[in-house]
Amino acid sequence: MIKTITRVGNSHGIIFDSALLQLARLKPGDQVNLEVHEGGTITITPVRPEPTPEEMKAVIQETMKEYARTMERLA
Repeated sequence: MIKTITRVGNSHGIIFDSALLQLARLKPGDQVNLEVHEGGTITITPVRPEPTPEEMKAVIQETMKEYARTMERLA
């Protein structure tokens, strides 16, 4: 995908259209990590926070509840 660097006030930026944001599972306000590699290649990586143990436990419990019947058959 080719993008054009545009002037944004006294800075420069690249506009991410909604399709690109959807593909990258990003939304306004999300943080990204930028790295400049040898040769000038730039990578942009989403910063996704690690889930807390409580969040993990809630997801596991919900999954077990949703698939209880299947889990009983597998046991």
